[in-house]
Amino acid sequence: MKIHEYQAKDIFRRYGIPVPAGAVASTPKEARRATEVLGGQALLKAQVHAGGRGTAGGIRVVRSPDETEQLAGVLLGKNLVTHQTGPQGLPVNQVLVEELANISREAYLAITIDPLYRGLVVLACPNGGVDIEQVAAANPQDIHTEPIDPGMGISSYKSRRLAGWLQLGSAPARGVVQILEAMYLLLLENDCSLVEINPLVITEDGRAVALDAKINLEDDALFRHAKLATLRDRTQEDDLEALAADLDISYVNLDGDVGCLVNGAGLAMATLDATRNAGAAPANFLDVGGGASAEQVASAVSIILSDPKVKKVLVNTFGGILRCDLAAEGIVQAYRQKEATLPLVVRMLGTNVDEGKAVLRDSGLPVVFADTLAEAAEAICRTV
Repeated sequence: MKIHEYQAKDIFRRYGIPVPAGAVASTPKEARRATEVLGGQALLKAQVHAGGRGTAGGIRVVRSPDETEQLAGVLLGKNLVTHQTGPQGLPVNQVLVEELANISREAYLAITIDPLYRGLVVLACPNGGVDIEQVAAANPQDIHTEPIDPGMGISSYKSRRLAGWLQLGSAPARGVVQILEAMYLLLLENDCSLVEINPLVITEDGRAVALDAKINLEDDALFRHAKLATLRDRTQEDDLEALAADLDISYVNLDGDVGCLVNGAGLAMATLDATRNAGAAPANFLDVGGGASAEQVASAVSIILSDPKVKKVLVNTFGGILRCDLAAEGIVQAYRQKEATLPLVVRMLGTNVDEGKAVLRDSGLPVVFADTLAEAAEAICRTV
């Protein structure tokens, strides 16, 4: 789960990570008052769950309360389009008004999970305030990766070495060490998958300050963090993904036209690969789970059918705890509720497979059966 920058900075403050003074505003007048408190000049930052705000006009230096009120009025209530949002953009419901910093140096610092190392790593780069993905692509040697031993955590000597590698000077380096150790504690105590500062700035008086803050929380651990779960902003999420999350369905909206219903994450990934290899484009990743009920299957299919991109549906289920006849009943229920007529390709194996096929065959739905995943993928490509 992503949270907003102002929310992440509130958490940073609790862990002693220095951040600029500021206030969040939901109206232009609130933004104006915040600028007045800060002395008449400020940094105005649109709050959306996406990077690239600066180049998209979502981060602006304002030199007067009047300018703040005017620009806040432009941003609030509109969608901000960045390279990470897609053409539809994301709604700006709040702006963060912060004090200006006298910046001497900018760096990048993050702790995240590395799938290759299979553990936590620190990422450090002496070039901050830029798109780190672009740096990784153009100058990968500028990004230093430091694995964290789960038994030792971040040791002091590693923190000092990383701070030294950033070449910030001895006084700022001490502040960076403290920030890095606080980031690690924050990540562990709140079950985060990412804690990122970009940029981490060194001010002209030698202080290390987190000018930006990004925290991603692990969804599967939110049951341990009831207060953090309340920070969720549904307006920043894809509507169908948010609905699926509420129903405890693993769903990711993609850009194709083949709706995919699968029970099991590995099977779902194999289905997407086979579909693409056959020349079709999946519209989603959807794992309804091995123990789903007919009602949950119906909810999952309803989500698929609610996506206007979907032109045909591919079902690939293996009956175990979720029997094939229950899966079939859920599919038929959703199609009838939605009054859908989209073509349907079904591959079913496992418990009660014959009964499941009979339910679909007798339903009158436009269904084609396949015996293997490869056959199903070929059939969905031929389906118009």
